[in-house]
Amino acid sequence: MRYGYACISMQLSYPQKYGGKEKGVEPITTGRSMIRRTFDTKGVDYASELTLANVKDLNGIISWNIMNGYDFYRLSSGLAPWKTEYDWNDLKDIDQIKQWFHSAGTMAKTHDVRLTSHPGPFNVLVSPKEEVVENCIKDLTIHGDEFDMMGLSRTPYNKINIHLGGAYGDKEASMKRFVKNFPRVPESVSSRLTLENDDKASMYSVKDLYYGIYKQCGVPIVFDYHHHRFCDGGLSEKEALEMAISTWPKGITPVVHYSESRSKERLDESIRPQAHSDYVYDYIDSYGNDVDIMIEAKHKELAVDKYKSIHLTDHYNDIPSPRAYL
Repeated sequence: MRYGYACISMQLSYPQKYGGKEKGVEPITTGRSMIRRTFDTKGVDYASELTLANVKDLNGIISWNIMNGYDFYRLSSGLAPWKTEYDWNDLKDIDQIKQWFHSAGTMAKTHDVRLTSHPGPFNVLVSPKEEVVENCIKDLTIHGDEFDMMGLSRTPYNKINIHLGGAYGDKEASMKRFVKNFPRVPESVSSRLTLENDDKASMYSVKDLYYGIYKQCGVPIVFDYHHHRFCDGGLSEKEALEMAISTWPKGITPVVHYSESRSKERLDESIRPQAHSDYVYDYIDSYGNDVDIMIEAKHKELAVDKYKSIHLTDHYNDIPSPRAYL
């Protein structure tokens, strides 16, 4: 069982505040981007420079993860800023970018680090608008290209995970649109694609995804514990988890997502109960199933460390309250 974190290492991104480093130590981050106005002004050449810097630092993050025992990591979905506006070969640094992608993938495979991604919520294959579907396929293809350049497996082991998207007043019709559009997605994506249950009662539960999508086109389901609390589809946590697990190919450890409400840490009634906390505090019960757990907490790898210190050591007594960490 692996415990992972997403995109940003707090210690590398904020080396003085969280990494114990002196002033002058540069952050290691894959989040370099730019606003539309800057892209219009500086163009593809600047996008190439940012992409190269991001992919170089991706290597640094993976290397640091290996040295510090993190064997499960979610890549940023913005490694190549404004990538839907140009082709890979338009980048002046493409040869170096490919080399650094290959290096990152080789390092991950050599040291058994599982890499995944989670493209943004605007990726909606169920949309009734053709333009939205086309843009979704274009964006997902970027992630498939990146994983291919890294030499990662075309399986859900290196998953590209999305939400189904809007229900548009008719979940059944929306799921049928996904099934219709799924064959349009390139194999670099479709072979890795997974779907996650939602956090609103009006949206998609594990049961919805199981019968509406998995049974139709075989896309595995990522179970999100926190989302299930708001959209359970009439299933218990254990039932939903095991239904999701059953959709994964044999030989590939299923991924689950775990987070807790920020209201545990902040006495503020304005906080949405779905909002993620800085850390997680409760024991994550896999009900005896072998899963890899992506901890979705705002303090990233520090939250993984805190969880392990509470639940994966011999010191189970006197578990501190959430606000003890603040």
